[in-house]
Amino acid sequence: MAQNTTQNTAEDITAETAGGTGGGIARAVPLHGIHVPLVTPFTRAGEIAAEALEALAHEVLDGGATGIVALGTTGETACLDEAERALVTGVCARVCRERDAMLTVGAGAVGTRAAETSLAALVRWPQAGAALVTVPSFVRPSAAGVLAHFGRLAEVSPVPLVVYHIPHRTGQPLDAAALRALGSLPGVAGVKYSTGSVDQDAVELLGDRPAGFHVLAGDDVYVSPMLAMGASGGILASAHLATERFAELAAAWRAGDAVRARALGHALAGLSAAAFAEPNPAVVKGVLHAQGRIPTPDVRLPLLPASGAAVASVLERLAALDKPLAGQASGEMNTGGGNRRRKKSWMGDLTPTHESPE
Repeated sequence: MAQNTTQNTAEDITAETAGGTGGGIARAVPLHGIHVPLVTPFTRAGEIAAEALEALAHEVLDGGATGIVALGTTGETACLDEAERALVTGVCARVCRERDAMLTVGAGAVGTRAAETSLAALVRWPQAGAALVTVPSFVRPSAAGVLAHFGRLAEVSPVPLVVYHIPHRTGQPLDAAALRALGSLPGVAGVKYSTGSVDQDAVELLGDRPAGFHVLAGDDVYVSPMLAMGASGGILASAHLATERFAELAAAWRAGDAVRARALGHALAGLSAAAFAEPNPAVVKGVLHAQGRIPTPDVRLPLLPASGAAVASVLERLAALDKPLAGQASGEMNTGGGNRRRKKSWMGDLTPTHESPE
């Protein structure tokens, strides 16, 4: 696939995906497990590296992710133009069609009418199973206004909604009662919970969720305690780097293996803290580049590339994941800190390999 952002490329991808299974609206929304909000890799010329994006999508699904998220914050969506957003979505949609995997697409806007238009565009992508929609930022409506906003969007959206609750970015706090009201709306499937802590509202919400409403951890550092309290899964940028281990963590909590889950959760919390030591996704992209998984570590302004020290810290944490964890016998095998990876075209063939971070 050509690594560019031309309209023709995006249209070609749309044509390919449109012939897929479709019917994403009618399917049950599989929001359990780990969902990876993919970075947008760039070439040295500053264009989207579509082949690298496609390979990343396959890698995280190979590693046990339930699905991927296109056009999330980690994908630097605010820095992409319309054609680039279509290209990214098309690549992710094609992979999810091939793999029968869950695709969530970032959509929405501050104003309700503009958000309706953004969501309506998702009919172009039959593979989209849900839309990740941020709580309106800057305007700071009341909780009742947020409820009315999502109520209207749920009425018109072609796919179920996942509310993105991230008050340190939106300036809009919502308590457990408000989130419970959102979760009771027909067409709202879940919430990405990213308050920067495991707070009282998280405890109250997880203790009394509306039927069928999924709570997804959005703060990577806190995914283990959120899973322990009953979260369905997580949308985690750090899971690019150790997808198998995050999937293992979710499975351990689901199986009630608290000893194993606690040890792994502590290790992954340290990894996540290191990955977010500088503005996301700079460190994640720096590590992916160091591993040879994307062609450059570049991010677009106003973000800056990660420091060498930050990348080295994450690589050290990844290497430590291959060692026995607390509560694990020295002879017990780990599943590995890296992902089951497909080599890129600039690295040779596409034979799946299992490699430790360089």
